[in-house]
Amino acid sequence: MGFPLPSIIRKTSSSKGVDVPKGYLSVYVGEEMKRFVIPISYLKKSSFQELLNQAEEQFGYDHPTGGLTIPCREEVFLDITSRLNLG
Repeated sequence: MGFPLPSIIRKTSSSKGVDVPKGYLSVYVGEEMKRFVIPISYLKKSSFQELLNQAEEQFGYDHPTGGLTIPCREEVFLDITSRLNLG
């Protein structure tokens, strides 16, 4: 099942923050902990804040990847972030 990724969201293969441009951050999503680079402007959006609240509830401040881990399926994350790109 293929989803075209919005141009602003990038799935990356690197596990290091070396390739994160200014104004972006990396997050890890799904069971396979896939890494995505997203704009920091998402942090103030209410739908993304819900994901952050879920992350806080599940992991506190001790994320297993060493980076921000979003505890949802990859498809859900892509759906939410694609809506953020539209609005």
